[in-house]
Amino acid sequence: MTGKNNVKTTENTDMEFRILEAAKDVFMEKGFAETSMGDIAARVGINRPSLHYYFRTKDRIFQAAFGMIIQKIVPKVEELVTAKEVPISERVAKLVDAYYEIFKNNPMLPLFVVREIHRDVNYIIDTVRSSPMCLTLTKVVTSLRTEMAEGKLNTVPTSVLFYTFYGAIAVPFLTKDLYERLSVEEEGTFDELLEQWKPYVVQQMDNLLRVK
Repeated sequence: MTGKNNVKTTENTDMEFRILEAAKDVFMEKGFAETSMGDIAARVGINRPSLHYYFRTKDRIFQAAFGMIIQKIVPKVEELVTAKEVPISERVAKLVDAYYEIFKNNPMLPLFVVREIHRDVNYIIDTVRSSPMCLTLTKVVTSLRTEMAEGKLNTVPTSVLFYTFYGAIAVPFLTKDLYERLSVEEEGTFDELLEQWKPYVVQQMDNLLRVK
């Protein structure tokens, strides 16, 4: 490969990253249905033909942008949840920190996911199945069920674990504006609320899973 081709490849990679970063923000702000290729191109600062050179359809951009977000959290989730030698409370605490970080960097993400599930749940399922997240979820669920079968964790339905954890993590971010509007000064900032909330999330999951 020539030096010129190497430069071209680097330029393409940089532009694709810019497009996906812009698309991620626009999708979260407007949702899939209300986002156009023109919106994304304008956010990047290029014209539509240039955008089509990198991504021919809005679906491809969406899947790539969604996958980029998933890739930031998926490996960490697998690493933390499947660390069987670590007490479950410690695993949950680190998992909460991981989600806090991703949601703080992408505050619209919880609302975006809920909105897209209501818009077209099958599309979201297909997108997840075509991403690395599907394999990771399988590994995580298998690891937890193995620990339950071995008597190391209480046997709890996967749906209960899912709703308990993600409900507790997502609701504060979904209602952030309400908290900041109605909270009194002594209750602290939203970031302070998250730190106060974290022990309750850990305790709830520990109560569910830890063998007494």
